[in-house]
Amino acid sequence: MTSSDDFHPQIRDHGLLSPAERAALLLRPESDLTAQMEGAGRIIAAVRERGYAALIDFAREFDRADSGAKGVEVQPAEFDAAFAALDSALIETLELSADHIRRFHQAQLPQEMWLKEIRPGVLVGERTTPVDSAALYAPRGKGSFPSVTLMTTIPAVVAGVPEPILLTPAGPDGRVDAATLVAARIAGIRRVFRAGGAAAVAAAAFGTQSIPRCVVFEGPGSPWVVAAKRLLSGQIASRVPAGPSEAILLADETADIDRIALDLLIEAEHGADSSVHLVTWVPGLAQAVAARLPQLLAKMTPQRRAFAQAVLDGDHGGMLVTADAAEAYAFINDYAPEHLQILSKQPFDHLTHIRNASEILLGEHTPGSAANYLLGPNAVLPTAGGGKWSSPLGVHTFIKSASVAHMTDRGLAALAPHIHRFASYEGFDAHAMAVSELRPG
Repeated sequence: MTSSDDFHPQIRDHGLLSPAERAALLLRPESDLTAQMEGAGRIIAAVRERGYAALIDFAREFDRADSGAKGVEVQPAEFDAAFAALDSALIETLELSADHIRRFHQAQLPQEMWLKEIRPGVLVGERTTPVDSAALYAPRGKGSFPSVTLMTTIPAVVAGVPEPILLTPAGPDGRVDAATLVAARIAGIRRVFRAGGAAAVAAAAFGTQSIPRCVVFEGPGSPWVVAAKRLLSGQIASRVPAGPSEAILLADETADIDRIALDLLIEAEHGADSSVHLVTWVPGLAQAVAARLPQLLAKMTPQRRAFAQAVLDGDHGGMLVTADAAEAYAFINDYAPEHLQILSKQPFDHLTHIRNASEILLGEHTPGSAANYLLGPNAVLPTAGGGKWSSPLGVHTFIKSASVAHMTDRGLAALAPHIHRFASYEGFDAHAMAVSELRPG
């Protein structure tokens, strides 16, 4: 492993990249899931066939966890033990985070129903209702993430999902992370299950002896989870393509070098499969930031330092120097990052040029860590360019709408000739008869 002292991140000149090199820079590790798709298919088939027994086997194989003795579902006594084991200050922080997240998502709630009279006697609108069930996922492979638990579960609870459940891998001792259990209970979740990776997606899609079959599966995860969600798209809905972490920091000439260096490491430390770029058109800024990184990397644990260095010196990260601001905006909109932080004294000047980003953090006092934990907007975000067509996880992820219409006799009488004309042209006899003189007045 390269020491932090002699670490040199990738610095690329956008103008010197070939079309193929630029296209490669837009790729994420999850862009090619060939290997994971094959492996996830094997896991899915086993869970579908053997249910509970397969979950126990895969927990041993992938998580080195013996869940057999405790069972797949977390018991009430384990929640009590988690609260007792956790520091009261951390519980207070989890409650503050939950309060912010809950407030944000309550503000997202749409009207339960609306109707608008578009002409006399013709009323149209929508009615929204929550999905019947939802499986929420909190990964554990590179750490424990009670923050993800809050982000995935609270919107489902606020949306009114009657049976939200949490799936998360157990540790080697068969236990679920204590803070994750506390976060789940604070969020309003009553049922938590030990299941991880592709096996968790399959368990929620088909149901097992203990895990109920669900309509929706949401939560970030490894490429294995992403692969399983794609393979099971016909069995269970997953609207947010949340894969490995990714971020772009856009910095102009007013940005502070030390803040850039600090914030560049936030998503990079998630794992070697993260994607993180600094994008700037300011001469010398990339080199200045690169010079600041070694002293910050030296303060990190060996594992997190190794992750950050692998990302910033790899194919999916580093510094990108563009010719001007317009070229930077174009790259960002093509990339559609999960997280975009605009480091500038005038961040709103840049905001109007951004079309594609799942989360936009404005200014030098809005670091990614604040958004990941406490600000309130959801931190489970579309990755791999999903920001071009998809939205962050939120209340709308767990609700669906039905069109509603009502006509009075006056309204139908006014529209009947036009309906009849349409139906006759398209050759639908019953459609036409339904609005003809055959219909009782």
